Amino acid sequence: MRRRLHRRAGYRKVAGVTVVAALGLTAVAACSSSSSSPNASGIGGHVTISVNCAPPASSPVPYKEWNEDVAIFEKANPNITIHSIYAAQCDIPAQFTAQLKAGTEPNVFGTYFTDLNQVLDSGQAADITQYVNSTTVPTWNDIVPSAKKAVTAGSTLYGIPYQNYTQGLVINRKLFTEAGLNPDNPPTTWAQVEQDAVAITKLGNGIYGYGEYSSQNTGGWHFSSEVDAEGGQMVSGSSTAAFNSPQGTSVLQALHTLRFTDKAMSPTQGLAWGTLQKQMGAGKLGMYIAAPDDIYDVIVPQDGGNPNDYGMGPLPSDSGTPAGSLSGGNDYMFAKRDTPAQIEAGIKFINFEDLTVGTGQFNFARKKADALPVGYPEPQLFQGATNTSYQALMTKYATTNPDHFKTFTAAAEQPMGEPHDAQALYKTLDPVMLAVLTNPSANISSLLSSAASQVNQILSISG
Repeated sequence: MRRRLHRRAGYRKVAGVTVVAALGLTAVAACSSSSSSPNASGIGGHVTISVNCAPPASSPVPYKEWNEDVAIFEKANPNITIHSIYAAQCDIPAQFTAQLKAGTEPNVFGTYFTDLNQVLDSGQAADITQYVNSTTVPTWNDIVPSAKKAVTAGSTLYGIPYQNYTQGLVINRKLFTEAGLNPDNPPTTWAQVEQDAVAITKLGNGIYGYGEYSSQNTGGWHFSSEVDAEGGQMVSGSSTAAFNSPQGTSVLQALHTLRFTDKAMSPTQGLAWGTLQKQMGAGKLGMYIAAPDDIYDVIVPQDGGNPNDYGMGPLPSDSGTPAGSLSGGNDYMFAKRDTPAQIEAGIKFINFEDLTVGTGQFNFARKKADALPVGYPEPQLFQGATNTSYQALMTKYATTNPDHFKTFTAAAEQPMGEPHDAQALYKTLDPVMLAVLTNPSANISSLLSSAASQVNQILSISG
């Protein structure tokens, strides 16, 4: 799961976020009635739509760029008014749930890929199948299938994806160099991770070679990705836990070895999202699992890291060739109460802001001029000719060295999506990860067996 500035899969970052919820709800109520129906040729009259996930004024450059885009779009489409709802975090669980319950979500509202079932259960999502095609969204056929699948139920389309990612191994290139390792050749197997983590930990001064999560659903989230890389599954179909397997055992054994045999992980555990990024930014951590945006959205701008100090390799696995990666991202959905004109207007804006190479989020010339980072391998949204154009434009305006990510991009990890009832599974696996990282005598077989029983109960209820 993600937000526009810092989008996360498997974990919704809540702490430290200020959102004027009342303003957003008032705006939604005001905008929901200020539209007219389309005429036979498409959008007719004047239509106003509320759109959330707009960067707040506390992020001045993204805020400026968003408002520039709205102005450009409205000038080109004088019959459409965009009412932006600004928030540092697009999807705050309690607020999101309350809006769905009350039917007060914006006309065009951002969700994480894992939110589909919740939105459908609430009955608040519009069916947009008839509105989305290669005419209304010219890049539609080149959007990666896994991202489309995340917003589709059966044959019905409910959302338009605008972010997509897989995970890899983020490395601190500076620490690799100081430890006598080659930062251009990051480890690909767990055995190599272990070897490099030990070398980095020997630098001392509170530096550790490897870091991992184990609370607030993030432990189970990382475990899922690591199992995917081994070729395993979290869930078989949608009804049976499948992680009590050789692949699940191998992942947990590798982490337990790093923590207790090698002592290449900090004794402080029970960590959640945000802590490992801070350690990376402070030069105290050698490696951890993440998506590329952890670097350009968090470690560098928030935690003071030097962008040249970081790179990525593929997810580690026993074979050295990851079978896949947990993937996720963000999308926009449309309120059930939206008129056809509002849906069409929303699609036009999303196409301009989020799905056209050279405009909106892909206006790399402007990003470079505004001193925003360009060149990180994300979002992994396109394939085919659109991806070729995207890569060429990104390379032209790159502000970071793409060679620092070449082994990650070359791995071309297969995106696996997220497991059925993902958040409940992640929560159930957090204690397993915590036990493996805090108990030298942890019984991995017993931990996995117990967690599988719990997950099977969850899946039997959720269907």
